[in-house]
Amino acid sequence: MKIEDIKKDMVDKLNAMSAEELLKWAFDNFGDRAAIGTSFQLTGTVIIDLASKYTKRFRVFTIDTLRLHPETYDAIKAAEKKYGLKIERFTPDGSALKNMLDRFGEYLFFMDKAKQEYCCMVRKVEPNKRALKTLNVWITGLRKDQSDYRKTVEKAAIIEEDGRKILKLSPLADWDMAKIWQCIKENNLPYNKLFDMGYDSIGCIICSTPLVKGEPLRAGRWRWFNKQDDKKECGIHTTGSIK
Repeated sequence: MKIEDIKKDMVDKLNAMSAEELLKWAFDNFGDRAAIGTSFQLTGTVIIDLASKYTKRFRVFTIDTLRLHPETYDAIKAAEKKYGLKIERFTPDGSALKNMLDRFGEYLFFMDKAKQEYCCMVRKVEPNKRALKTLNVWITGLRKDQSDYRKTVEKAAIIEEDGRKILKLSPLADWDMAKIWQCIKENNLPYNKLFDMGYDSIGCIICSTPLVKGEPLRAGRWRWFNKQDDKKECGIHTTGSIK
């Protein structure tokens, strides 16, 4: 199947599928041109396990910003061991990273919102763009309940990335955290142990912190910007759908 063959009626059908049906459809129709992209949040843990029930050979990639928590690296290794995977790691471009650090230092994300976004661009967005060039179907762990910005997330949408159409799937878009934890516990899945320490959203080691009881799910990300911006996106998931 080609992306050009997927019309609006097909997208509507995909949006009506369960998570399991959606994953099976993606790998049956696109094979190695479909991949799960995960930063080893809990949703990524569940999606990898669901995919393993339908195929033993599937692609998983992660963006290694070179500033991840040790627990995140442990989670990557645990997933590789359990599922027999070699998880693809996309890292920042060396020259771009050096240029950024030479100009602004390692902690530029504290300076202002623009420099935080610049840091995310170099460490996360650009490596993710390189990953997307290798696939036609991008499977993500986005959920509607993660933030107001994400409450309109669809299970399936055609997006445009650098002038090329990609099918973006979010199989767990309508799952809540209780259902995710239930799946993890019932199936004894390996998961990122930061979630036992009060974290609810995980990125780089300084830019994600544990939540205080009652805070929104993404309040722990770039905490120093909480009073001025509740969007809380690094830039990877801000590409709009094609209507």
